[in-house]
Amino acid sequence: MESNHRGKQSLVFPQPPAVLSYASVAGKKESEGPLRDSFDVVSKDTSFGEKTWEKAETQMQKTAIARALEKADLQESDIHCAYVGDLLNQCIGSTFSMRNNGVPTFGLYGACSTMAESLLLASMSVSGGYAKRALALTSSHFASSERQYRFPLGYGGQRTPTAQWTVTGAGAVILGQQGDGPFIRRATVGSIVDKGIKDAANMGAAMAPAAFETIRAHLDDFSLAPEDYDVIVTGDLGKFGSQLLVDLLEREGIRIGERHEDCGVLIFDIESQDMHCGGSGCGCSASVLCGHLFGRLKKGEINNLLFCGTGAMLSPISTQQGESIPSVCHAVSIHNERG
Repeated sequence: MESNHRGKQSLVFPQPPAVLSYASVAGKKESEGPLRDSFDVVSKDTSFGEKTWEKAETQMQKTAIARALEKADLQESDIHCAYVGDLLNQCIGSTFSMRNNGVPTFGLYGACSTMAESLLLASMSVSGGYAKRALALTSSHFASSERQYRFPLGYGGQRTPTAQWTVTGAGAVILGQQGDGPFIRRATVGSIVDKGIKDAANMGAAMAPAAFETIRAHLDDFSLAPEDYDVIVTGDLGKFGSQLLVDLLEREGIRIGERHEDCGVLIFDIESQDMHCGGSGCGCSASVLCGHLFGRLKKGEINNLLFCGTGAMLSPISTQQGESIPSVCHAVSIHNERG
């Protein structure tokens, strides 16, 4: 059997999966930002009609799934497997959104890289013939994340200049073996990178080295140049982490500055909304990909996109114990032509 492995850590999909549909859900603050028109569903009620923030996150996921199925004219029974995750302990947001729907489900934790990770694994399943249709889904909610990482919400802590704001949002993508696209052609699986950053309020600095390693590996493994992509987008590095990534790559002679974008920078008007370094959270890159970025692909504004989800793999316990922040980045290449 011919290997679909390329180089050090990359994969090629001989039968590129097609994006059948996608849907994004966003909260109030996100709807006040520059991407407001790209979201499928916006709620001015950040509790989404539920009694707890955690249930609100589950409701966001259910809404994203329902809208993606509706857009593809599919039923839940048409989905052969799902890859789902969130930021909450034991991934309860995703587990509860999928319970009793009969869809074979894999639960994931990749922190803010979860959208890229779920999309990569869903692509492997569809391209490999293990599923005709697969769902990739993730979310985050500002208040449920704050309850877990920085509870209580009203304790009066000051946000540092490098801090980012956890996005209230969700994204769902349905992949299939046949369709009009866009298409997933390639991917690079990230390794865990830890450069000793311990400041949990500076996750951009912790994640930028992981993004550097994965983007460099992707280009090397496929003998590509940055110019082969219209946009190279990272998830949630924020302003500081994005500049650090560009600098790290330039030291290696890789110049992505003019084509690099970051979901954490895109989703908010950083100055007028007082977002410090920008957005973060699983739902940040998920809602930006499943709204703004797929929208640009569909309109033909861009044709070749490298989507690089970045995740800081810390926990409240590891931070309290003085541990540094391991990070990961997974890259998925998305194209308007099957290739």
